Amino acid sequence: MSSLSELPMESWMSHLPCALWDTPLSHLAIPGSHNAITYCLDMNDRSPVDLTQPDMLQKLDKYMKPLIRPFVYKWAVTQEYTIKQQLDCGVRYCDLRIAHRPNDSSSDLYFYHGVYTTLTVETVLLEIREWLDAHPKEVVILSFSHFLGLSPELHMLLLTTIRNVFTSKLCPKTEALTLRKLWAVGYQVIVSYEHNIASCHSDLWPHVPYWWANKCKAEALIEEFEHRKQHGRPGGLFVTGINLTEDLKYICTHPTESLKDLVMSTYPTLLSWVKEQTPGSRVGSLNIIAGDFITESHFVPTVVTLNEKLLKWSS
Repeated sequence: MSSLSELPMESWMSHLPCALWDTPLSHLAIPGSHNAITYCLDMNDRSPVDLTQPDMLQKLDKYMKPLIRPFVYKWAVTQEYTIKQQLDCGVRYCDLRIAHRPNDSSSDLYFYHGVYTTLTVETVLLEIREWLDAHPKEVVILSFSHFLGLSPELHMLLLTTIRNVFTSKLCPKTEALTLRKLWAVGYQVIVSYEHNIASCHSDLWPHVPYWWANKCKAEALIEEFEHRKQHGRPGGLFVTGINLTEDLKYICTHPTESLKDLVMSTYPTLLSWVKEQTPGSRVGSLNIIAGDFITESHFVPTVVTLNEKLLKWSS
């Protein structure tokens, strides 16, 4: 067998060896995109900073926008490529943070991170649908979370949009998620929803846990995850986020840098740690691994190649 790193990444799932078709998705190594929709943040001054930002930043942005906004933007963008490009690169888990803009009389929903996006949620979901139509054996996990400003009515509207866009591709909460079973019935979309309404709907999966280290140094992040691994992995799908987190102190002491500079400088260390990880059911094994600027370096092939370790066990 040639290395899995040589698979065409836009269709790596359909090219996996048949020995892995019956492996639960929660035991595969799957590349993910942290804050997937930040490539279209609204640079226009009309867009406010999102309401989760510290009060101080909101005030500064209000009165000193020309100074503050470029800073916000440099540290808020976590992905530079469109959703279709990310899927083409092999991403199969998308972290989607949903907001209704304050003072917006329409029912349009957007993504946000620091500021709101220019693209609506419906527009992006339709792009994902188009991509899935062209890649019928690829499966994506869409994690809707960090809801901001959504009323119960807007939640129902979002759910209706999800159903209208993905129709028969939506996978209900079934027991075993394996590629063979999903292919047999044409399911391609697993929607996890971080809200208590998920329990009332058969097509919304519960929130996929996200291990977040909240560190701005690669070594500290790795140490945190090694500690967590000792306590065992969650039962179903779960994410290990190798995304670094910068605090205000870091940003102020690195005024000429951006999040991308921080990420790119630490990727070699982080990816060498990823290469040592193992998917599967054992204590200490990982499942979805999500990062920033995932189209850079060899992030996606590195994660996909971890599945070779499952083949070695089963052979």
